[in-house]
Amino acid sequence: MSASSLTLTVLAFSAPMAVVTGFIPFTILFGGEGATFAFVLVTILLLVFSVGYIAMTKHLPKPGAFYSFITAGLGKGAGLGSAYLAIVSYIAVLVGSYAFLGLCVSGLVTTLNGPDIPWWAWAIAGWAIVSTLGYFHIEVSAKILSIAMVGEVILVMIFNVFVLAKGGAEGLSATPFTPGALMGGDVPVTMLFCILVFMGFEATALFRDEVRTPNKTIPRATYGAVLFVGVLYIISAYALTSAYGSKAQEVATNAPAAMFPDAIGAFVAPVFTELAFIFVITSLVAALISIHNVVARYVYNLAYDRALPVYLSKIHVRHHSPHRASTAVGVAAGLVILFLILAGTDSAKVYGQLSGLGSVGIIFLMGAVSLSVIVWFRTKAKLSGENAFKVIIAPLVSLLAFAFTVVFALLHFELIVGGAPGENIGLALILATTFLAGIALTLYFRFVKPHLYAGLGHSDHSPAGKAATQNADQLEPTHALDGSSLPNQ
Repeated sequence: MSASSLTLTVLAFSAPMAVVTGFIPFTILFGGEGATFAFVLVTILLLVFSVGYIAMTKHLPKPGAFYSFITAGLGKGAGLGSAYLAIVSYIAVLVGSYAFLGLCVSGLVTTLNGPDIPWWAWAIAGWAIVSTLGYFHIEVSAKILSIAMVGEVILVMIFNVFVLAKGGAEGLSATPFTPGALMGGDVPVTMLFCILVFMGFEATALFRDEVRTPNKTIPRATYGAVLFVGVLYIISAYALTSAYGSKAQEVATNAPAAMFPDAIGAFVAPVFTELAFIFVITSLVAALISIHNVVARYVYNLAYDRALPVYLSKIHVRHHSPHRASTAVGVAAGLVILFLILAGTDSAKVYGQLSGLGSVGIIFLMGAVSLSVIVWFRTKAKLSGENAFKVIIAPLVSLLAFAFTVVFALLHFELIVGGAPGENIGLALILATTFLAGIALTLYFRFVKPHLYAGLGHSDHSPAGKAATQNADQLEPTHALDGSSLPNQ
């Protein structure tokens, strides 16, 4: 992939159209007109996080992302625990998004006087499409994501341009860009929702073996994704606030789901209301493709390191895709969807709980990566080529921010997963148990299977890394994502 293809692949994870329609109204609900400034702050924060993250990708040329980086900085136990936590978190977001897709499609068909088809039928249809695409070369998904992303971004920008050109409901004001506007709302909650909508850009390093000139492509894609989606959300939050003027927070409180569709219908043309709902669906499909590919690469890298069945590390000879890992992710997601169907779970509840749960896990991992950058550069690498801002100051700022976010999210878990205060806090045990299971398995490997323990966090697909693994195991050869041979078992 090129830098642009990789950027679009991870941007699709964020589902910009779904965010503008579903999440930005909640930031306005809690932050009022200061929601715009909150997006400015979060964009800066994630750019700061990216500084240390990119520094790590340059010195650790491995495609394991969170898994490889946390292993290098905090040890094999924390690394494997983080890898399993990443898989569970992303799968939770994946299944939750399938439920939301089913809910949206079912609602759209009903409003168009179509048959009342249950959400799970549309969710299964989406699952079949996404799981099939994951089997093929990443460029197949990238092309589809590019088309979907361009369409939804154009629609959002049409809305932004029309609102700003017409001066909104009461004229344009610079107040939403000031700290004072944000201080008038619930700052922690507003910041929490803003951070949640940026998920996905952190997965760029996972595709290291599938991009051209990774040392250039990954930094460009990472910074590009944060800047692009950050600027889009800042402008969109400002435009949506301006579209309702002084009544924006009231509308966000009473009818958040209708806030964007009604506004685009009023400021552009009524037909755009229906188009908005359609593009939310295409945005979700694009997000599902992106999330599925991210999870598949985590599974592949863990299988490569023998932390999952090595059968899953097989690469398709013609498509050069981790087809077995992708199929395993599809099966796992399908089984969870089947369980939810049999349990008769409400789709809205599924989406809120699973997506919220997975997002908290991902934010925790971003904080752990920030800590790993500091530890690795200070104690294990001591590379004089990187300045203090990149490897100490920037990661420390992001570490403190993400640590506060995780603690606040757990203390106010009902804002993330729904329910009454304290009602669903038990869901957080899923994340804790997954992380601890990874640590326990690491200890098992260390004392019972030291040859497997030695390879944890390795995920090195370079010629030297493959040769080292080949010499250690003398296994049957298979293929890496770049098409070259690597050991199998």
